[in-house]
Formats: sequence, structure tokens, C-alpha cells
Amino acid sequence: MSNLTTSSAGKRILSILDENSFVEIGASVQARSTDFNLKPKDAPGDGVITGYGTINGGLVYVYSQDAGALGGSIGEMHAKKIVNLYGLAMKSGYPVIGLLDSTGMRLQEGTDALYAFGSIYKAMSDASGVIPQITAIYGNAGGGMAVLAGLSDFTLIAEKNGKLFVNSPNAVAGNYEEKKDTASAAYKAEAGAVDVVADEAELAEKIRELVSFLPDNCEDEAYSEESSDDLNRAAADMSACGSDTVLAIERIADDSVFFETKAAYAKNMVTGFIRLNGATVGVVANRTQAGDEKFEAVLTMAGIRKAVRFVEFCDAYNIPLLTLTNTKGFCNCENAEKSIASAAAKLAYAFASATVEKVNVIVGEAFGTAAVIMNSKAIGADYTYAWENAKIGAIDGKHAAEILFDGESQDVISSKAAEYDSLQTTSASAAARGYVDTVIDPADTRKYVIGAFEMLYGKDGMEPNRKHGTI
Repeated sequence: MSNLTTSSAGKRILSILDENSFVEIGASVQARSTDFNLKPKDAPGDGVITGYGTINGGLVYVYSQDAGALGGSIGEMHAKKIVNLYGLAMKSGYPVIGLLDSTGMRLQEGTDALYAFGSIYKAMSDASGVIPQITAIYGNAGGGMAVLAGLSDFTLIAEKNGKLFVNSPNAVAGNYEEKKDTASAAYKAEAGAVDVVADEAELAEKIRELVSFLPDNCEDEAYSEESSDDLNRAAADMSACGSDTVLAIERIADDSVFFETKAAYAKNMVTGFIRLNGATVGVVANRTQAGDEKFEAVLTMAGIRKAVRFVEFCDAYNIPLLTLTNTKGFCNCENAEKSIASAAAKLAYAFASATVEKVNVIVGEAFGTAAVIMNSKAIGADYTYAWENAKIGAIDGKHAAEILFDGESQDVISSKAAEYDSLQTTSASAAARGYVDTVIDPADTRKYVIGAFEMLYGKDGMEPNRKHGTI
């Protein structure tokens, strides 16, 4: 018998979907194992509710674990219901939303439960890049459950009750929960393991909002809506937003709506979704200030990782990419030096291999190879703008003069630095060499970006004939 309207699992489904749209699948499924006094009648639906419904009229498949039935633990039949749901979603081409609240593996079922986990991992892996997968954590998602979150495209978590962990805080060597709650929403958000943190009441709306930005599958376009926002709307204060690019993004976006992902992680790199003339666009931006918090204008390991995964998602689902560039190099520390070259290569590859429409706006500094890998024209940006006051080049004048005129007086170095800057690092000099397509007034960024994407609409993204790259 279904417990849709009486259990927290069912109520979560109903809060996410359009009213009266949910159709349950497999309500009568029961656990087959009765070892260790497991009684099927004590586990309605074997601890998970599965089915489909609509969000803003668009079809989605959804499953919600019921912590009130065997702790929502994963066993053989529990997993079969989820895998079956994935099979239907793949056949029809619609997203899957998983609502997690589980004690983990059902130990009473032993290897059957272990195989059950693997079957879900396989279904999620097969679906990756084909249909969007969203996971929301309302309660516990520990051990093997954490892998489900990692296999998802986006993970949201309840601020107070959500717990995400492989090893519980008390099982981490040298730690205990009162010392550091390594399973908490705040901890996981800062570590980049989740995209959105919200209280449970707000979580449903965040899921609905995220779904509204995404296509149904890799062959569809994202939902586009009529925009009443002025396409030529100017932002008089835009030039002051080059450091805090979240503010710049909001001024560019339709109705100033920006759905940011992983906001608490690698704050010097911003990722998320906006609409331009009603169409979804993914945004990646460098950031040097967030309120009173300031960051160096450099690419860090965390920032690169954050950007790479987001770019790969957008390319997989044919979502155009907009970048706002403001960087002068790479993080310079021993820890970063261990692997930042390989990380930078992944970012370069992600942008270079992405076949979607790509527009870059240089809003501050763009120096060295760090700027090159931020969706520069050299690695495949279809159109590049630069603000009038942007600085673009191999190196800034001060450092160039110190290298080229080493041993000269400070007056000579200062003079040569100014000369180098005027000749080599202005937006006009980059435009003269064809590395920038148009130099623009910052206030007019929105209209120029919309124009570029409209011009690029329908771009042929033919890929080379190969199985896959190796970066």
C-alpha cells in the first residue's frame, strides 16, 4: 500500500511536483528477504517511493527514500525500483530526481544489497550525459549513498538535517562530530560536494528552479520562455562589477535572475545558469571580490575543478557558455604546484573541446596562459568582447619591464612599464591584432552578449571523428 500522503518521503515528492501530477510506480513492491526477522509488511514499497510527474508542465521521474520504512535502507527490491525508474527515464528522455534519506546498505541482505548498490551506480553512469540527474539530500546519505550524490549532475542538501558522508564524523581518524561535523551541509558546501544548501521548505523551490533551466535530455534544447526584459537594457554601474562578477552576471541576466552552483566553494570562480532573451546560458566567471572578502586574480586548483565540471555539463546538454574573464595567472604555492598544470590542461581541454556556442567577455585583466585557458579566442571562443578598460597581454607592463630592463634604474623601469602597457596590454591593442572582436562599454554588455548568442544560434558543433579525448 502506498504511503504517499502520510510519509515524509511522499510529502517531499508532492512539494516538488506540480499539483496532482504524480503517478506512482511499484507501490506494491516488497522485500523478498526475511532473514534476521525482516518482515516485508513493515516496509511499504521497500522503503522508496518511485514514479513520475511534472515540474512547470515538464515531465520528470522521481524517487524518494522513506526513512520510516527499514530506515530507507537499500536492498535488492529497493534498488530494482530505482533502476527500473532509470530505465523508463532513459527510454523516454526525461530527468531523474532522487530524494535521499537512508541509513545506507541493508546489511540483513548481505551481498544482495551490495549488488543492489552497484546496479544503481551502473544505471546512473549509463544515464550520465544523456538525461540530467539531480539529487537532494533531506536526511542521511552515508557510505555508498554518497556515491549516488557524486554521480549526479547536481546535488542539493537540507541545511539542518542533511548529512553527506562516506565515513561518519565520529569514524574519521582524529575527529569527532562535536569537533568538526564533516557530514554537515555547510562543510560539504565549502568542500564543493554539493551545489545548493537550503532549508527543507526552500529546497523544493530550488529543485523546481534548477529543473526549469535544464533540457530534458542531451538532444533537446533547454526550456526557453518569453522574456519581457529589455534586450538593450544598459547597466550604468557595470564597470564597478568587474571584481564581483556575480553582480555583473545579475546585470546581464534576464530579470537579474542567476542560479548559482557551488556558491560556497572556490568563491574566486563563479558558475551557474542565467537566461538571455529567455534561453538558458551557462556562465563561468573569475571573481576577485565577494562583499568584503577579496581574492587574488589567479586560477586556483579548486576554481579550475569547479569550472571544468560545469563546462563539461553544459557541453553535454547543448547549453551555450558565457565567460567573464579577469585573471592574471595561476595560484603560486607549493601545494598548487604539485598538480595545477594537469588541472589547467583539463580546463583548456574542456573549453577547447566544447562544441556549444561560446562567448567570452574580458572584464578586467587577462594575462598569460591563465587567461588563454579561460575560453579565449585562441582555444575556441566564437566571439570575444573586452571592456574598454580591460588589460590583455602576455604579462603586465611592470613585470615585463623588470625582466626586459633588469639592472636599470627604477625611473627607467617605470617609464618602460608604461610604454609596454600602452603598446601591448590594452583592449585596443588586442583588438588590433584580432584577439578581441569588439571593444565595448561595460554598461552595454547585456545587449552585446545577447546579440552574439543570437548570431551564433544553430552553430554546427561537429566534432572530430574519435572515440574520446584522453585529458
